[in-house]
Amino acid sequence: MANTNFPTGITLHKQSKTLELAYDDVSYHLPAEYLRVHSPSAEVRGHGVGQEVLQLNKEHVAINQLEPTGNYALKIYFDDGHDSGLFTWDYLYDLATNQEIHWQNYLNRLEKAGYQRQG
Repeated sequence: MANTNFPTGITLHKQSKTLELAYDDVSYHLPAEYLRVHSPSAEVRGHGVGQEVLQLNKEHVAINQLEPTGNYALKIYFDDGHDSGLFTWDYLYDLATNQEIHWQNYLNRLEKAGYQRQG
């Protein structure tokens, strides 16, 4: 059975700092900052529920390179040195299709922490 969440196209737009994921005739543009603060790494997620680490000062982060990992994930190398999160195709699809919800939740957490984005 084919993975329906596997993108049909992946394009890194370095100038706009976005990752474009295409799924047949629909494209999603995911900003580097959005991907960085939602990294599936232990540094961001912690080692369990309630141990998440709010990522600050990531407004200007960029993506240096992408590296497919097997046929199940994408490793993203960010210019702040972070590269330990493996973004599975399912997770990337979730980030793409629920971007507005995930981003608003992040902004709400920043506000609760008293942090002002320098966008």
